[in-house]
Amino acid sequence: MAAISIRTEIPGPRSRALMRRRAAAVPRGVAHAAPVFAASADGVRVTDVDGNVYLDFAGGIGVMNVGHSAPSVVAAVGRQAERLTHVCFAVQPYESYVALAERLAALTPGRFAKKTLLVNSGAEAIENAIKIARHATGRPGVLCFEDAFHGRTLLALSLTSRVAPYKLGFGPFVPDVVRVPYAYCYRCAYHTEHPDCAVACVDAIERQFQRHVDPRTIAAVVVEPVLGEGGFVVPPIGYLSKLAALCRRHGIVLIVDEVQTGFGRTGRMFACEHDGVEPDLLVAAKSLAAGLPLAAVIGRAELMDSPVEGGLGGTYGGNPIACAAAHAVLDLFESGDLLRRSEAIGARIEARAREWARSCPLVGDVRRRGAMVGVELVTNRETREPAKRETEEIIRLACERGVLMIAAGTFGNVIRFLTPLTITNDELDEGLEVLSESVRAVTSQLAAR
Repeated sequence: MAAISIRTEIPGPRSRALMRRRAAAVPRGVAHAAPVFAASADGVRVTDVDGNVYLDFAGGIGVMNVGHSAPSVVAAVGRQAERLTHVCFAVQPYESYVALAERLAALTPGRFAKKTLLVNSGAEAIENAIKIARHATGRPGVLCFEDAFHGRTLLALSLTSRVAPYKLGFGPFVPDVVRVPYAYCYRCAYHTEHPDCAVACVDAIERQFQRHVDPRTIAAVVVEPVLGEGGFVVPPIGYLSKLAALCRRHGIVLIVDEVQTGFGRTGRMFACEHDGVEPDLLVAAKSLAAGLPLAAVIGRAELMDSPVEGGLGGTYGGNPIACAAAHAVLDLFESGDLLRRSEAIGARIEARAREWARSCPLVGDVRRRGAMVGVELVTNRETREPAKRETEEIIRLACERGVLMIAAGTFGNVIRFLTPLTITNDELDEGLEVLSESVRAVTSQLAAR
């Protein structure tokens, strides 16, 4: 049976009415990708206020790896809400926080003692990870990467590498931030090719240390194992491990930002496992609690213990209901085959995307790690000029046909896939066919110009 059911024009009358209320009540700076208001969601399906049913290929921006309203998560949240909603761990601790800290420390890579801090969001976790690194090293500097995204709070935004819309008009930003190119092979900053380059982009950091910044002033390197908002850029195997070795040479804390890549998105629990990297600090969020606000910093015990008592914390961090949801999520990973399923989903998407590449000149690059698939669109394969308008049009047409998607990339020209890992093959194929129709339609429009 078809999962998609479109009953009205998109957006429908109720969504249009709510959009008018939204315009009057919500700041314009709060964006939305689809002009339809959600009413309910189950698994991979989202139903809007007009009764239209969509396949969700955006997953709340990578939050719904275990699917919308997973029954065991809903049950755990309900049980916890009946017992205790909030006391603040800093006032009166509770076991579920401690138990989750233990589980996350056991799950993350690293054969060393680890401790866990729970907070509310990925940006908050990034800020705390850098606080910890600075306190432990006594150094002020942070090295980050072009095309990275680490959040919208001031320090996290200082690390983020995109002016519009994220940084436009919000400066000045935090000093002592050094930025270098990422291993973006399709748009290599050094005009080399892998594997002949031997991952020269890491060697280039050493030249930065010789010419521009003393490595003894750098507290941390913050890196996404696969770029998320920056375009689902997959670095070659060997890149992260070489970067980790550079950090060890200079006594720099390696912070791996797994906010979007974590919890099965790349076919491993954490993406850095693909390269055998054991980060000093790992930042997790998004799919950790299946839609409830929860994030974590997990890392070496001696680093985590560096700040004085009261130096870390927050009123809502590690809320009991969010912890209950996270425990249910981890139970699903332990009892099921979501990691294997992630790889199978990604392979199915990649195969279809490579079909598009053979017939559609817009497709410049297809890249994947697990179910984290990015399709970069360009107006010219030789010059690789980003096809931002065409990307937006494909996503708009897909929405009208019943598939919710979002773009990525510094230039807004990457179609990214963030389907729940619970999606069936039939649902996935139905959504991919809608996308194929949308790609063909935009390709025909270009040919007719």
